[in-house]
Amino acid sequence: MLTAIHPKLPMRNKAATRDYYVNQLGFRQLGSVDYDGYLMLEKDNIQIHFFEFKELDPKENYGQVYIRTNDIDNLYQSLLNNKVKIHPNGPLQTKPWQQREFSLLDPDNNLLTFGQAV
Repeated sequence: MLTAIHPKLPMRNKAATRDYYVNQLGFRQLGSVDYDGYLMLEKDNIQIHFFEFKELDPKENYGQVYIRTNDIDNLYQSLLNNKVKIHPNGPLQTKPWQQREFSLLDPDNNLLTFGQAV
């Protein structure tokens, strides 16, 4: 039986990725071992893993993750309060598919979309 999913996204710079997710989005580093070229982060009940890809061209990166939440309004406001840049085409709004969603881009252009059922 399937119990969880931990997406793997590319990163160019481990320190920059860690800084963004920890200090901007409120994640924490998972585990006590610092693996070379690999980063595992966690917030609440989700994990996102990152693999080093130094040659990544952010303009050609199509990494995407859809993260469900049960308090999208407070999450959105907390990110705004923390001055996290929201995707220009992704402010919080109710979509025709009955989800309230917003999106942002991390330093490597990975798209993070947060959603909650209406």
